[in-house]
Amino acid sequence: MDKDRILEECFAIVNQKIAQVNLGIHDANQSLQDDTKSSAGDKYETSREMIQQDLNRYEQQLQVLNQDLDILTRIKNQKFDVQKAGLGSLVKTDKGFYFLAVSIGQITIEDQKIFSISTASPIAKMLVGKAVGESFEFNGTKQLIKSVI
Repeated sequence: MDKDRILEECFAIVNQKIAQVNLGIHDANQSLQDDTKSSAGDKYETSREMIQQDLNRYEQQLQVLNQDLDILTRIKNQKFDVQKAGLGSLVKTDKGFYFLAVSIGQITIEDQKIFSISTASPIAKMLVGKAVGESFEFNGTKQLIKSVI
């Protein structure tokens, strides 16, 4: 399994999400500008407030996605300790692959399913610091670590 390929896919997904959020921000800003005050003042204020809430939500999403980009960049530039699982590790268990990076979820590369998870996630907390041959139990399922790349 090529960890660089997984990292590239994660960058592509996060960049695509950033583009979608930026489009949402653009559309919301356009709606604010296009919204003209009507005789029904309360309706106008409610509409503007809903648009503002959308803008705030988009800004929060953008902040998280930029943090994800920072994490991916850090992983790309770091040297790895392949002895134990940590940020940037690709962990193969007898049940599947986990990429300890950002919370993207399942990605598929060359017909192989990989779960990109944040190190703050419950399963990643169980993986961090573990080495080949160690096992852990998550949601009632025991998993054995076969490799850490």
